[in-house]
Amino acid sequence: MSSIRKIWHFIWEEDSFASWIVNIVIAFVLVKFIIYPGLGLALGTTHPVVAVMSSSMEHRESFESWWQWQGNVYIAMDILKEQAKSWRFKNGFDKGDIMIVRGVKPDDLKIGDVIIFYGKLNEPIIHRIVQTDISDNERVFTTKGDNNNAVSDQLGERYIKKGRIVGKAVFRIPWLGWVKIIFMDFVNSFR
Repeated sequence: MSSIRKIWHFIWEEDSFASWIVNIVIAFVLVKFIIYPGLGLALGTTHPVVAVMSSSMEHRESFESWWQWQGNVYIAMDILKEQAKSWRFKNGFDKGDIMIVRGVKPDDLKIGDVIIFYGKLNEPIIHRIVQTDISDNERVFTTKGDNNNAVSDQLGERYIKKGRIVGKAVFRIPWLGWVKIIFMDFVNSFR
């Protein structure tokens, strides 16, 4: 048997612990260094796939129930119910969901878009744009989590400049992000 056939057999056909470990390493390398960067290149962002790590965008019930609870906050920002009904992800999304992210120019963003940006603690946050302004001749954004009572200055949700924006959420995959959350909880338990 040639060396290539032996390697092929070991990786794809042999049912040993060592073969299993090699398969995991190969899968990790493919995802980390080929698939993820390839998606990033295709979608124009450094973070094409993100797991939702908090419940700040969850809606407990229907859009109507959510609006009864949160509507006054949005009305105070000149956002009407009919506008909110037309938003992508108008029913929010949950902790543990995976969001597919596309790079976007700040001029293409509008109120209601869900963006991923770096907050004050330099951690990515995924919230909805609720206001746009001009500061120092640059378009800046204010965001709010749908499940939050107000805009959080502690998170850095005001005056978000383009350098802090990772991209715009365009697609949701429910629950798959729990794999990352459970893994991160496991890793953090050793700190």
